[in-house]
Amino acid sequence: MQSKAELRRDLRRARREHVSALPPAVSRLVFNRPPAVIGDLLKPYPVVGLYHAAGSEAPTLGWIRWLHENGWRIALPWFAGRDAPMAFRGWTDPWNEDLLEPAPWGGLQPSAPAAPLLQPEALVVPLVGFTADGHRLGQGGGHYDRWLAAHPQTPAIGLAWDVQRVENLPLEPHDHPLVAVVTPTQIFRSAE
Repeated sequence: MQSKAELRRDLRRARREHVSALPPAVSRLVFNRPPAVIGDLLKPYPVVGLYHAAGSEAPTLGWIRWLHENGWRIALPWFAGRDAPMAFRGWTDPWNEDLLEPAPWGGLQPSAPAAPLLQPEALVVPLVGFTADGHRLGQGGGHYDRWLAAHPQTPAIGLAWDVQRVENLPLEPHDHPLVAVVTPTQIFRSAE
């Protein structure tokens, strides 16, 4: 089996190639809103943590806006600095990216202190790779693994392109399984 670093390299390349081959009209429609079964799964959780997609990551803006319009509070990851733990802050107007600022790890995060600190009750997480049974290969920084270890009851859902699915991943004790992974063509539910 490949190492995590080798898998990340290969899966990031496959993801970039896949996304660059998509017609712009198709890429705008993909991940427009959560499937009904995921909306039902999120109903008991009024605060949902999502990520602001960067590069070839599965886009989240459609989900963010749909959840916001349907009554959920939206929380995005926030870092005070590169050495700081991941926290979450609210994004109260997901049509206004002026409320976001560059994050220390790249991408965008809510501007502090204007955005309130929030505690997500469910998460939609980025990933580099996943298995059909809910195991996730993250970016490699461990931010979500540490946050989920501190909040083990928080259900986490992955958002990915189909090309990111692999048969097996090297697993470590701190890896937190996902309750579901949503791709443009399938929903994978964890047996756990």
